[in-house]
Amino acid sequence: MTIRISCSFPTVNEAALWVDVLRRALPSAAVDAWTEAAVAADYAVVWQPSQAFLDAQPGVKAIFNTGSGVDALLESRLPAGAALIRLEDAGLAEQMSDYVTHAVLHHFRQFDSYEAHARAGKWAKCEPREKSDFPVGIMGFGILGQAAATALRSLGFEVSVWARSPRQTDDIRLFVGDRALDEFLAASRILVCLLPLTSATRGILCKAAFEKLQPNAYVINPARGGHLVHDDLLAAIRDGKIAGATLDVFDREPLPQDHPFWREPRIRITPHISASRLRGPVAAQIAGKIADLEAGKPVTGVIDRGKEY
Repeated sequence: MTIRISCSFPTVNEAALWVDVLRRALPSAAVDAWTEAAVAADYAVVWQPSQAFLDAQPGVKAIFNTGSGVDALLESRLPAGAALIRLEDAGLAEQMSDYVTHAVLHHFRQFDSYEAHARAGKWAKCEPREKSDFPVGIMGFGILGQAAATALRSLGFEVSVWARSPRQTDDIRLFVGDRALDEFLAASRILVCLLPLTSATRGILCKAAFEKLQPNAYVINPARGGHLVHDDLLAAIRDGKIAGATLDVFDREPLPQDHPFWREPRIRITPHISASRLRGPVAAQIAGKIADLEAGKPVTGVIDRGKEY
């Protein structure tokens, strides 16, 4: 029997691109972009699907989200029996590691100051810094957090990580659970958020967290916009507690033109590009997991709806 795969994406062009790459990865399957007249599918491949699409898939076996974050999907009404499967790596870890490493080095080497000097036509050197004075704390120790931690350690930074549950790590200082959060923050001068967005982590980058960081701390958030309390960050920067921030994700995207972040020179903004989906590797990963599911084998990346990740 032919496996039916339905794709739902925000635009017709994007859906067509995914249909093409999935057909090449799964030549024996029937892969189509969803329409209201379409036959219900065995598997769904999605990004920001409509509720109408989800309601039309009562018997779908698994929903593959083509990004690492599933918070928006968990807020939807999902088919009761469907496994929700997130994207694992597929090129994201390397991209995220590059992004975080660049942001850390940009701040550490004071390139914002040098750019300001250049605009003013000023030839001036900043006092050099020592990496030992800039310990990096990474919130989240999944695939993306592990890649960023490894890269930063290789550059000589002291790295610690915070996770909500115990993880295996031999050479990186690990803080686990809510009780260890304050100690983790106090050990960090550069704070990187790579957490999944859940009800427990929403708003975790807030006044209370900023006050516990080391003086003149720096914040990097390429995870989810919902982690950050905007007013708290602005106040902490203006009060001198936080030296600045690099932000890639926001609750509203595009970030509105009248948002005060645009007018704060100590905040660097990028348009949600820290780790972009590479269709070929993603399609290959999905094809492999569908083959395993059809063979009755377990697959990784299945979301625990109770934990929200």
